[in-house]
Amino acid sequence: MANKKSAIKRMRQSEKRRLHNRLFRGRARTEVKKARQAIESGELEAAQAATEVAVKALDKAAAKGVIHPNNASRRKGRLMKILAVRERETK
Repeated sequence: MANKKSAIKRMRQSEKRRLHNRLFRGRARTEVKKARQAIESGELEAAQAATEVAVKALDKAAAKGVIHPNNASRRKGRLMKILAVRERETK
């Protein structure tokens, strides 16, 4: 446990930031998972909508500094690639 006043304040701040970051990171993960499930189910319109929501969540997390922009870009690219493959398979 911290003894100094500044260290106690720093602990409060870091806990507050951790919870805030967790919200955006968790939302991005959830939306990516939903998009992957929608793609696997084979419903193209639902999959496209879910992918758009996931991309938006990843962009938001990257903008807030919760995840690195390259990390968000990589995840979006992989998601779009899976979606494109599914679309090609159904045609």
